[in-house]
Amino acid sequence: MKADRDRVALVTGASSGIGEAAARQLLDAGFTVYGTSRRATAGEQREGVVFLPLDVTDDQSVAAAVSEVLYRSGRIDVLVSNAGLGVAGAAEESSIDQARALFDTNVFGAMRMTRAVLPVMRMQGSGRIINVSSIVGLIPVPFMALYASTKHALEGYSQSVDHELREHGIRVLLVEPGFTKTGFDANLAAADEPMPLYAERRANVDAGLAEALEGGDDPSIVAEAIVKAATDRRPKLRYAAGRTAHRVSNARRYAPSAIFDKQIRKLNRLPA
Repeated sequence: MKADRDRVALVTGASSGIGEAAARQLLDAGFTVYGTSRRATAGEQREGVVFLPLDVTDDQSVAAAVSEVLYRSGRIDVLVSNAGLGVAGAAEESSIDQARALFDTNVFGAMRMTRAVLPVMRMQGSGRIINVSSIVGLIPVPFMALYASTKHALEGYSQSVDHELREHGIRVLLVEPGFTKTGFDANLAAADEPMPLYAERRANVDAGLAEALEGGDDPSIVAEAIVKAATDRRPKLRYAAGRTAHRVSNARRYAPSAIFDKQIRKLNRLPA
């Protein structure tokens, strides 16, 4: 593909994992790429990606990062909202404060970023907002209910806003990874009000998650889906990323509900 550095992409959560891989592949696809992390120094370059400090939970930080991109490049063609957190444990074990903090990053962070880039994308008459969701935005996930809820919310938000913006030349698209080797399990926050009642079940689910992630997809596979979403002439609403994501997406769509429910319990080592 011929490089065209006039195209500009902004990737949140780009210091590691999926975000880092996406930033590099977008650079290879010809974009000028700005990556963000909370601890970045403004303007530092990492293998051609320009980094900016950004906390997606802070309105002023979001506005400052978007303004800096516009100052440096004058446009934003693609936003990849990838920054996110996870919480593991039974829903009852997490306080409302913990739930609120999770939603502030995973959901409201994407909303802040979307609202910040829309004025320039409307003025351009074009743009793509790519929200990194997950297969857990399509299915129930026992003992990760809060995290799954944020991804379900992101799915509903993205689909709805996509309809609002198409007439302005803007698309809002979803990339849905499966299990990915990103160290996600090591960075999961524990529920802040743990209860002995759930300890055994929680441990079983945690072990299953660690095993699934160990055999998961490389972040480059998700990055490939992000680049496709950014460059396809006729973009799709959803891009499943990886074998597991495709299987789960198809199962959710076509499997009878009773069979799907039974499989969820089996996979999570829960009694029938």
